[in-house]
Amino acid sequence: MAKKSASGSKKVTKVGKPSALIDTRVIYCGDNLEQLAKLPENCVDLIYIDPPFNSNRNYEVFWGETKEKRAFADRHASTQGYIEFMRPRCEELHRVLKKTGSFYFHCDWHASHYVKVMLDQIFDESSFQNEIVWKRTTAHNDPKRYGANVDSIFFYTKSNKYTWNTQYRSHNENYLARFRQKDPDGRRWQDYDLTAKGLSGGGYEYEYKGVTSLWRCPIETMKQLDEDRKLHFTSKGGIRIKRYLDENKGIPLQALWDDISPINSQAAEKLGYPTQKPLALLDRIIKASSNENDIILDAFCGCGTALVAADNLNRQWIGIDVSPTACRVMAKRMRDICGVKEDEKLWRVGRGFVVRDLPWSEKKLRELPPFEFENWAVIAIGGIPNKAQVGDMGIDGRIYPVSATPKKVEGELNFMDLWYPIQVKQKNKAGRPDIDSFEAVMMREDRTKGFFVSFDYTGDAMSEIDAFFKRTGKSIIALTVKDILEEQIAYKLA
Repeated sequence: MAKKSASGSKKVTKVGKPSALIDTRVIYCGDNLEQLAKLPENCVDLIYIDPPFNSNRNYEVFWGETKEKRAFADRHASTQGYIEFMRPRCEELHRVLKKTGSFYFHCDWHASHYVKVMLDQIFDESSFQNEIVWKRTTAHNDPKRYGANVDSIFFYTKSNKYTWNTQYRSHNENYLARFRQKDPDGRRWQDYDLTAKGLSGGGYEYEYKGVTSLWRCPIETMKQLDEDRKLHFTSKGGIRIKRYLDENKGIPLQALWDDISPINSQAAEKLGYPTQKPLALLDRIIKASSNENDIILDAFCGCGTALVAADNLNRQWIGIDVSPTACRVMAKRMRDICGVKEDEKLWRVGRGFVVRDLPWSEKKLRELPPFEFENWAVIAIGGIPNKAQVGDMGIDGRIYPVSATPKKVEGELNFMDLWYPIQVKQKNKAGRPDIDSFEAVMMREDRTKGFFVSFDYTGDAMSEIDAFFKRTGKSIIALTVKDILEEQIAYKLA
């Protein structure tokens, strides 16, 4: 199967077999507590979660190429509420984790000490392996305290028999500078003493190529080293052993991770999700605690970085998130970054992926938070949501016809002046005042066509739409949620 890398080039990877225990390569939209309860015990190899925590503010975020700005409100009123929310979910995560599995809980300083106590109770203190400290930003100027620029990642296992693949980080420049000498083929090396003089336990005394000494290795090993061209015969008549730089794996990874940069404003992978983590961070965790075709679960997967990393590394994966917006962004990343198709037939043979339980019913759509509903409606009719939730001047999104060619202006992506406004109302019936307000928008922006989405419309509203067209020649396309769900909008968008 050919996949696209982040740079756009194709790479060839093996296609893993689907799990016999559970469905994988699935993104579930909904409460993870409900979804986890459907999974059998001991079915997942690795779990990583990065749950949102109350920070007493709303996040304003930009989504991907279309710069869809959205507010992510805090969900937990207090630390106690956060722990009460997380405990049953962590108990379920412990249940579905295999005996040989590993669990990573990513959090910041707000509640990390309480999280550790909770996880000790669920997993048992003896199953705690590490607190990984990740330097997530550069220096902070936090008034009257030390700068809070690190996150904690708690690493637990379900037993003392778990998957572990040692990871290494590169040596520093001072160490690398020691490898000053090169072979004709360019391999860099430094030499070490081969004699055993002064070592406890003695050595092997013999003569080799005219040099007699007490050596660290028997003569058979010396001959093999010579055959492998790993001996250095010095100008002073000594024999030393070569250590090649390319044979050095590096320094075994420690619990302080200060070598992975955060997502900055210029990063190619940046989506604007408020707690988006760098792909390199998830790559490291997945490589260390799983093998190819193992099952990776992220139950708070947000914009899906763990899923992208898992797919790139030929692992099976499952993602869960309560936000329909996040699930759509995840699906887009899987298609665009990993080159995996969202296709039921391909999914059944372990190649594509599917998204389950998106709120494609009027009942569920009525229950969505207003910004989620607005986002769903704009995207569903092919529009681009607004950059801002406030100060939008009555425009919730825009539709750009194919003829609206994008162009670069002062470093930003702007469009030619051909677009149609969209307004969304999460109401049982949009009324005449709602239409009057949208008409004012269309007159102000001098648009010939506009789109309005609601669950239904009053008779007065529909009459006003007709009258507005007769007065101005400007048309308002009134769409209902039912029109969209039943895909009956094509004739209205013509």
